[in-house]
Amino acid sequence: MKMEFLGDSSETDKKTMKKKRFHRHTPHQIQRLESAFNECQHPDEKQRMQLSRELGLAPRQIKFWFQNRRTQKKAQHERADNCALKEENDRIRCENIAIREALKHTICPTCGETSAHEDSYLDEQKLRIQNAQLREELERVSSIAAKFMGRQLPHLPPLLLNQTPRQLFHGGGPCLDFDLLPASCSSMFATTLLPSQTNLAISDIDKSIMTNIAVTAMEELLRHTQTNEPLWIKTDGARDVLNLESYENMFPRSSSRGGKNHHNSRVEATRSSGIVFTNAMTLVDMLMDSVKSAEIFPSVVAASKTLAVVSSGLRGNHGDALHLMLEELQVLSPLVTTREFSVLRYCQQIEHGTWAVVNVSYELPQFIPSSRSYRFPSGCLIQDLSNGYSKVTWVEHVEISEQEPVHEMFKDTVREGLAFGAERWIASLQRMCERLTALIGPATSSAIPSLEGKRSVMKLAQRMVSNFCLSVGTSNNTRSTVVSGMNEFGIRVTSYKSQHEPNGTVLCAATSFWLPVSPLIVFNFLKDERTRPQWDVLLNGSSVQEVAHIANGSHPGNCISVLRGFNASSSQNNMLILQESCVDSSGSLVVYTPVDLPALNMAMSGQDTSYILILPSGFAILPDGSRNNQTPELKVEGGGGSLITVGFQIMVSSLQSRKLNMESMETVNNLISSTVHHIKTTLNCPSTA
Repeated sequence: MKMEFLGDSSETDKKTMKKKRFHRHTPHQIQRLESAFNECQHPDEKQRMQLSRELGLAPRQIKFWFQNRRTQKKAQHERADNCALKEENDRIRCENIAIREALKHTICPTCGETSAHEDSYLDEQKLRIQNAQLREELERVSSIAAKFMGRQLPHLPPLLLNQTPRQLFHGGGPCLDFDLLPASCSSMFATTLLPSQTNLAISDIDKSIMTNIAVTAMEELLRHTQTNEPLWIKTDGARDVLNLESYENMFPRSSSRGGKNHHNSRVEATRSSGIVFTNAMTLVDMLMDSVKSAEIFPSVVAASKTLAVVSSGLRGNHGDALHLMLEELQVLSPLVTTREFSVLRYCQQIEHGTWAVVNVSYELPQFIPSSRSYRFPSGCLIQDLSNGYSKVTWVEHVEISEQEPVHEMFKDTVREGLAFGAERWIASLQRMCERLTALIGPATSSAIPSLEGKRSVMKLAQRMVSNFCLSVGTSNNTRSTVVSGMNEFGIRVTSYKSQHEPNGTVLCAATSFWLPVSPLIVFNFLKDERTRPQWDVLLNGSSVQEVAHIANGSHPGNCISVLRGFNASSSQNNMLILQESCVDSSGSLVVYTPVDLPALNMAMSGQDTSYILILPSGFAILPDGSRNNQTPELKVEGGGGSLITVGFQIMVSSLQSRKLNMESMETVNNLISSTVHHIKTTLNCPSTA
């Protein structure tokens, strides 16, 4: 009877299984679910209900489908990582065999005899013990990372120590592939910008902690880029600003800065997105290299240095690469203090054609920033589009506890997130990618017919702009020495030793002022050669003519010009002016330098320009934070006022000591004062503006 009962139960189960219905989704439903999964892997209840109504499925079916899809993707990642680990294991095994074979034939350099070898069995046992220790360490680190990533991490390579300072500054990689700047020029100033300590000894425990912090930061960044309201709210200017209350509910912390209390602190958090004419892999390569990232953001990044490569990435790309870096961000004005960060920069490939790069503060005892800035998970999500374009979504989230209050002139611009916010990063990236495209494009100027000549002139102009940005800001670099702080006219003077012939001391003077004029009006007035005699005091009223023109962007204001002045003095007939102007939604630049005719001919013929002496002067123009500036197409085209920074550089070659006489100081002060007066007078602004 017992056997019959069991048999009956089995038959009943089979009948039940046959009666159970299996639901198969239609191709349309699967396609729509896949599209939703690519946008957000963890939909909330509202999103699941919307999909349920749209596809005619129960919310529970939607929930289970997403769970199964996440499990499937996790398994795919695990298989890929297992293959990578297997390849690494095979490589180590081959290296062990090669080393053992080489040891059999070693010869003592002193006596010339073959060295004694231990028994092969003992050698094998030692290798087994070492492999076991390495395997335990790998499992420990991977288990810690798995808590945050949902999958095991491959073995982290050892820290790159004992490199030269130049290698560490370049992050172990070459200079910008697009040949935007020659290495000798781009690193000439930057190598001295940050503390010289680079060979940091990082223990395995510290590496595990860094990995945990970076992985958690990446998850937070992805949620920032994929979530809208209520986490992000739109301002009157259609800008995305973080809702701090929603953020604290979504990402609870014991207190700010991961448990540290900082009084009188404030938070700046913005998000912006834009289309960039560069593919995702190229952007990732530039952002993960400290030198390249400083080159594509010359007006934003005052200095950048890689301290350590904790993980160099997988399969020959930057996937899961983790770097420890120092970074100094600036606003082009002597009135705004720079912001210094010690950050972990982590890169991850989210899916095919989609990458994310996150920055998060990692405070070092050796590095205490003067501004007490802390960077919460910030960075960008890069998605490949068609025809070489990419969509970049940038998030900038910092907590600031400044030692000194922000200058009244820049208070609105800084506190509203315009000075250091995400919009400025996106706008600068779009403009520089357009410049890179123009660099590799054909020559269009009749005065510069060859492609080599065009590239040489563009490289010289970029060195000029980078030099100008360093000279007018407040970067804590050792290149410059503060000669005079803010005088009664608000002028700050610094000096540095020239690296070119003739040797001498270069004086840099800069000041900022406000005008009740639209930034675009000011930019057009300063860049136009026809209105230049109205403000350029060195021309003495003489006119100038554009003799060469290179377009380097879609906006007509983005260009490089060679200007010739009609001066009656014969000594000036051999001197030309190289000028670059650039404009985007975050601000604009007009930078120029005198260049003699032989040097410019050398550049136009495509020769090396890294040894040409340049003394850049010019203007940085920013919107003053007024709502009138926020127009949809190009925000600088609106009304409101302008924040203008003017900078001058002169060579004081006769002085051998670092002490500068009063005559030189008076010269640069008069240059700036006269220029500001001429600009205000021409634009019908009161002298007190």
